[in-house]
Amino acid sequence: MQKWYQIFHKSTGLSPYVWVVFYILPFYFIFRSSSTYQVVLGIVMILGFFLCYVLSFVSRGWLVYIWTGLQIAISITMTLLFGYVYFALFLAFFIGNIQNRIGFFTLYSIHLVTSLVTINLGLATQNPIMMTQLPFVLISLIAIILLPVSTYNRNKRDKLQGQLEDANKRISELVKLEERQRIARDLHDTLGQKLSLIGLKTDLAGKLITKNPAQAASELNDVRQTARSALKEVREMVTQMRGTRIEDELLRVKQILMAAEVSFTLEGNPELTNTSLMTENVVSMCLKEAVTNVVKHSRASECSITIEPKHTELVVTVADNGVGIAGPIESSRGNGLRGMKERLEFVNGSLDIASVSEGGTRVVMKVPSAVQRPQLEP
Repeated sequence: MQKWYQIFHKSTGLSPYVWVVFYILPFYFIFRSSSTYQVVLGIVMILGFFLCYVLSFVSRGWLVYIWTGLQIAISITMTLLFGYVYFALFLAFFIGNIQNRIGFFTLYSIHLVTSLVTINLGLATQNPIMMTQLPFVLISLIAIILLPVSTYNRNKRDKLQGQLEDANKRISELVKLEERQRIARDLHDTLGQKLSLIGLKTDLAGKLITKNPAQAASELNDVRQTARSALKEVREMVTQMRGTRIEDELLRVKQILMAAEVSFTLEGNPELTNTSLMTENVVSMCLKEAVTNVVKHSRASECSITIEPKHTELVVTVADNGVGIAGPIESSRGNGLRGMKERLEFVNGSLDIASVSEGGTRVVMKVPSAVQRPQLEP
C-alpha cells in the first residue's frame, strides 16, 4: 500500500538532475542588481533553492513538505526582487511527480495561487525586468498550470498500466490453477472408483484361486473389463479435455490490442467445426505470438485477423499497418517466428510472412482441416 509520504514517482530517472543545469540562469538576473546586498541575498537564495530541491527528492515524511514550502518562498522572493519567475517551473515539475492525490492537489493549489499573486503583483508594480520578459512570463504561467497536471496524469496512467499487467499475470496464474484442479477432479472421478473396484476384485480372486478357480477366473475377467472401461474413459477425457480454442484466444487478443491502443477487426467465424482440437490449439498459440509481435515491434495502429475455414485447410491471416519487417525474414530473431513455424509444421501446417508494399506485415498460417492420428491400442 502506498504511504502518504511516498509523494514522488519512482520513474523520474535523471529528469530532476537535468533541471539543475538551469540554475545558471538566475545568476544573470541577480548580477544586474546594483546593490551588493541584493546580489549576496540572491546567491544565497539560489544555493538554498538548489539544496531544498535536492532534499525534497531524497527526503521522506514531513520534511518533503517543509523543503517544498521553502522552495515556494524562495521562488516568490526571487520573483519580487529580481523578476525571476522560472523557479516556479522547477516546482511545477516536482509537484507533477507527486503520487499522493491529497499531497498533489494541496501543493499544486498553493503553488498556483502564490505564482499568480506574485506575477500579478510584479506586473502591477511594473517591475522593469518582468515587463521586458512578459511573453516568457506568460509562457511560464501556462506551464505552471499545465505541467503538473499532465505529468501527474502520465505517471498515474503508467502506474495503472503496470497494475493492469500484474492483474493479467495473476489472472493467468489463477486460470492455470483452476485448470489443474479441474483435471485432478476429472481424474479422481474417472479412475478413483474403478481402481478401487479393481483392487477389491484382485484381492478376492487371489483368495478364490485355490478354493474356487472358476469364480476366481470370473473375478479376473471382471477386473479386465473394468480396466478396459477405465482406459476408455481416460482416453475420452484426454480427447475431450479443453485446449485453447481460437474463439477463446480472440477474446484475449482483443484485450491485448485494446490495451496497446491498436484497433482490431475480425473477419470470418472463429467457431471451427472441421478442425481438430490439437490443430486449433497450435493455431491459437501461433495467433497469440503473432499479435504479441504486432504490439511489441510493429508500431501499428490497426490489426486485422481473417479466419478462412476451407474444405481441405484452415487459413488464418494476421495483418497490421506497422513498419513491416526490415531485411530477410529468416534473419529475424527474438520474435518467436521460428517457434511459430515449428509448431505449425508439427501439425503439417505452414507459415508465410511478408511485408506489405503499402506498409505493414501479413502473417498467414495454414493448417490441414484433418490430421491423421495414430491408432491407440485397444
